[in-house]
Amino acid sequence: MSSLEIAADSQQAADADVDAPHRSHDPQFNQKRSDPFQFGSRYLQQDDDVFEFNAWDHVETDDTYKEYAEQQFEMQRQSPVSDFDKYRFNSDPAKWWNLFYKNNTANFFKDRKWLQQEFPVLDKIAQEDAGPITLLEIGAGAGNTAFPILAKNKNPQLKLYACDFSKKAVEVMRAHESYNTDIMQADVWDIAGDSLPPGLGEGSVDVALMVFIFSALSPQQWRKAVDNVYRVLKPGGEVCFRDYGRGDLAQVRFRKGRYLEENFYIRGDGTRVYFFDKDELADIWNGKSDDAADTEAQTEPRFQIEELGVDRRLLVNRAKKLKMYRCWLQGRFKKI
Repeated sequence: MSSLEIAADSQQAADADVDAPHRSHDPQFNQKRSDPFQFGSRYLQQDDDVFEFNAWDHVETDDTYKEYAEQQFEMQRQSPVSDFDKYRFNSDPAKWWNLFYKNNTANFFKDRKWLQQEFPVLDKIAQEDAGPITLLEIGAGAGNTAFPILAKNKNPQLKLYACDFSKKAVEVMRAHESYNTDIMQADVWDIAGDSLPPGLGEGSVDVALMVFIFSALSPQQWRKAVDNVYRVLKPGGEVCFRDYGRGDLAQVRFRKGRYLEENFYIRGDGTRVYFFDKDELADIWNGKSDDAADTEAQTEPRFQIEELGVDRRLLVNRAKKLKMYRCWLQGRFKKI
């Protein structure tokens, strides 16, 4: 059962049994988490002291935060990136990602050990009897997803292709002590380009992994990216997806001079980031288009939305009495 289904079932059980011990105080749900992106089961209820714990799961934003966020968004719109900087950042995004990985060594990044819990298929394909499997990670960065997967892998027939837009990121992966070309291949690849990843043809990939990569693309690149993922996947192949959700604290915190276009920003290091709405993301992967004049819009969906959830987390600074709302989107999309 997926973590999304587990979370839903847990919530239903909590709602059904009002006499059950208070879930938020049950030690089973209050262990320190290994990673803040893990779906959890610590629910904030009406009588809770919000500052009792450092984090709560599945918490909707309160009215105060919503009002503050709207004020921030209006301020951002009023002070957009200059036309000169828009061209500078959009014309060569690879340059800024190369600088990012040059300035941040592999030790800067945390290994994503939580992925196999969030996406059970990643554990399944790594089992000894899984058979020939091709896994493609898109936006592999410094290898903090790829190498933890390989460390737990028991499947002698698993082949992992790790691709990134940044040449520097690929160099970091290839220099890693665990890089083994017998099972892993790291290459530069632009998901929104005209070619498929090196060594991979159409219909050759079983599972594609996209974690905080789609948000780095401009909206104009989304269709091409989805087309390329569709091309490289086998029929029935699956996309494991996670990225930033609309209203996440990272979006609200942007100051003046960072707004490129609605929900699309430039970070201080020159890299770009978009914040998605759940319905918008579903439409992107369904192949729908809002542009009536767009003759290239897909009339039939190319991906089936197997699962798409909003992962909300309330982080708390108990000393300063501050509440910080995080929001991510997580889903699985299957090639039809």
